[in-house]
Amino acid sequence: MTMFQLQRNAFGRLVLTLPDGSVHESVVPVRAFPLAAPEEGVSMVSIDGRELAWVPHLDALQPQTRALIEEELAGREFVPTVQRIESVSSFSTPSTWSVVTDRGPTRFVLKGEEDIRRLGEGALLIASSEGINFRIADRRGLDRHSRTLLERFL
Repeated sequence: MTMFQLQRNAFGRLVLTLPDGSVHESVVPVRAFPLAAPEEGVSMVSIDGRELAWVPHLDALQPQTRALIEEELAGREFVPTVQRIESVSSFSTPSTWSVVTDRGPTRFVLKGEEDIRRLGEGALLIASSEGINFRIADRRGLDRHSRTLLERFL
């Protein structure tokens, strides 16, 4: 599907060319549903905040265009995925969690159980006291030790 053309300029910024020939520099991709449906609904937004193009699904794009969008999004989004929960300091909150993520081991403080949000289909979003969100893609996919620790907070 060719809805538009996308490339980087000499400064590394995205340049969007629409089917009508209009060219827009410094566009930013914005996910409509970054956690629930990250592959669906991406808006290409101008520097002044106007939507210039809508991408219903990233699979609909040419591989090069999709790669540019995903590269740009990855640079702006930071939501580590928890792969294992090593320990928690206490089963009451606040508690310090030691976890292994897709970005390496880390520790964070969970202020309260309300900072764990269910996203559906076993997915969870945990907000740390520092304001960083940690994602668990599917809690059923965690090892037994991690699930046991997590269940105390759900």
